[in-house]
Amino acid sequence: MLVSFMRLFLFLAALWCGQSVLAASRCSVDVPVQHAQLAEVNLAYQSIGREQDPALLLVMGLGGQLIHWPDEVVSALCQRGFRVIRYDNRDVGLSVWAQAPQGVNLTFEVLRYKLGLPVSAPYSLTDMAEDGLGLMDVLQVRRFHVLGVSMGGMIAQHLADRAPVRVQSLTLIMSSSGAPGLPEPRPALLQLLAKRSAPNREVALEQQADLLAALGSPQVQDDRAQLLREAQISYDRAFNPDGVQRQILAILAEPSRVELLNRLRVPTLVVHGTADPLLPVMHGVHLAAHIQGSQLKLIPGLAHRFQEAFKAPLLGAVLPYLTQQRQRDGVLAGL
Repeated sequence: MLVSFMRLFLFLAALWCGQSVLAASRCSVDVPVQHAQLAEVNLAYQSIGREQDPALLLVMGLGGQLIHWPDEVVSALCQRGFRVIRYDNRDVGLSVWAQAPQGVNLTFEVLRYKLGLPVSAPYSLTDMAEDGLGLMDVLQVRRFHVLGVSMGGMIAQHLADRAPVRVQSLTLIMSSSGAPGLPEPRPALLQLLAKRSAPNREVALEQQADLLAALGSPQVQDDRAQLLREAQISYDRAFNPDGVQRQILAILAEPSRVELLNRLRVPTLVVHGTADPLLPVMHGVHLAAHIQGSQLKLIPGLAHRFQEAFKAPLLGAVLPYLTQQRQRDGVLAGL
């Protein structure tokens, strides 16, 4: 009896270990960066996981590249049964906007924004949402979940509005409704965001490290050397300060999305930090209040950056929700 029990135990242990190894293998982030040619843009993207699994589209924020999604977060999402697709938005990373660059006077447009005047932008957040839809068309993915962070959350709102049948769920992290009257970012932080040009690599890295530090939580003591290493990885992969300025204009030119949010009927999770210096916590509260049936998770101390100390709380908020949505879709598909 004891021998039989031990054999069964060893068999189950081997089976579990084998499944874990297979999951880790299929969810490796070391996959090639591919390119999807759309009408206006050539998008760089990665697809992690099995093609037959439910798709989860990750939409990054202002100036962010696909590498700014932490690899361990991407792997954790994949191991929950998702095909994770992350990409560089137009004008950043390895994605290329095909239109002839237009001259941008960011200082002038910011002044118009502060005066309540219309802002001129080369493209809109709606155009960027169409990029995401176009990528999924190229990949022949009909329905998918969307997770967007910061500006990526704003783009995700447009994705759900433009394709409500295709978007199965929304997860919006550190994002906003864009409504007037919400708390504004700290002025010093806005100056760092706008400071995108640099005479050389060294200055550019220092500027980016300053910005990362300013976006971090006051509860965490950043390692300056680590911030510089992160800035170096981003710079060496791609550096396009003009593209980031055009993305800033797309945000400033965007009207309030409250009316859009009020008509959404997509299952939605809103996650926001209580220490966000760029989009203070009321942005997340207001966002959730205008999406019918949405859930709101506030993370104490979280600011406007993926910091190591907050990866576990973020995954603790996001993974159960997305797992629930995947299981819900499986049930509905079986009806």
